[in-house]
Amino acid sequence: MPAALSITASSVDPGLLTLPWSTPLAEWPSSTIVFLPKGISRHLVRFANLSGRVVAVKETTEEMARREYDMLGNLARLDAPCVERVAVIAGRKDAAGEPLPAVLVTAHLKFSLPYRALFTQVLRPDTANRLVDALAVLLVRLHNVGFFWGDVSLSNTLFRRDAGAFAAYLVDAETGELHETGLTPGQRAHDLEVARTNIAGEIMDLEAGGRLEGGIDALAIADGIMSSYHRLWGALTDRESFSANETWRLTERVQRLNDLGFDIGEMSIQATPDGTRVSIQPKVVDAGHHQRRLLRLTGLDVEENQARRLLNDLDEFRARVSRLGDDEEMVAHEWLTRVFEPVVKAIPFDLRSKLEPAEVYHQVLEHRWYASQARGRSVPLAEALTSYMDEVLRHRRDEATLMGPPTESMTLPLDTDALEIVDEDDGIDWRDLV
Repeated sequence: MPAALSITASSVDPGLLTLPWSTPLAEWPSSTIVFLPKGISRHLVRFANLSGRVVAVKETTEEMARREYDMLGNLARLDAPCVERVAVIAGRKDAAGEPLPAVLVTAHLKFSLPYRALFTQVLRPDTANRLVDALAVLLVRLHNVGFFWGDVSLSNTLFRRDAGAFAAYLVDAETGELHETGLTPGQRAHDLEVARTNIAGEIMDLEAGGRLEGGIDALAIADGIMSSYHRLWGALTDRESFSANETWRLTERVQRLNDLGFDIGEMSIQATPDGTRVSIQPKVVDAGHHQRRLLRLTGLDVEENQARRLLNDLDEFRARVSRLGDDEEMVAHEWLTRVFEPVVKAIPFDLRSKLEPAEVYHQVLEHRWYASQARGRSVPLAEALTSYMDEVLRHRRDEATLMGPPTESMTLPLDTDALEIVDEDDGIDWRDLV
């Protein structure tokens, strides 16, 4: 390693020393590169193998790399949805001693995709609306912790499937600012207008390339982020007044926020001097209500909508086996070992990179419901699982290793060591799949 090379990382991976930093990123050998789809970026970005995992390497200035590295660390501490920082590499020089750009290294978010890779041929209205809704939720969460993005777009976002919806993650924070005192209405409005403009341009770009289903109005899709954002922001922050004898409205407000996937960390409650009216306003709102409950009960760390669906199935299991009076943690453990894990372990090894386990389980439940409707009877879970694997899962693209469209990259498989693979023990007692 050249003496001038500087590596900044919270924990240095020895594999960083073996990457070809003295070679311009555009010329890195195919033995190092992993060909995954990427969004549009003003900087050169490549994916690489690093100690059995995949990382994104972005060439930029040293100042911008360090600034974004620090920002991603701050966002992670605030539990904001964003990619994980790995390192900043500065002081690079080529074989002739000429300086090369610094790089920011971030971890690739498994089972995540840029928006262009989420549809096979053309973008349908339903998919477009779900992507915009996911971006609106992300923007609300970022604004809630005082983060001003400055360059909101679909291209600067990664998406994970989330039980029929999408979960969005920030992937580019170089223009962002963190304000401890919160954002002004003007700052939030600016981010929203940037988002609307960028989304309209991105949808129009798809239209120009023939990748947009006919009849889709790009401006209407872009306008959707405004309504989605304002609806959610209002639900989280609006002040609400009610009569002092309507205290049930307080419980109702908390329940509405929980249904949206948020928890209230603090609430301001004010009563009038004569005690006739009460005014409430959430002060600190944390996302991930269902995620936290499922994680506490089962140890499963999944997306919010997936957690909601799995919890519903857990509650149905509890009622079905007549355990309503039993300890919730005990029932959750029984559901995990008798129902969820057998389904996940039944997936053949060669299909496990198609979707992450929680999404597979959600889709099996969906498949079972539709099959039961079609056949006019309750289809056993084991039967639905077999049908789902043969008719649906086997024909899906691998989203852990999904390659980009032909215009972006050639197709090469990932080293399986870089994948998160569950235990291969496929022993299942089908009688447990009630």
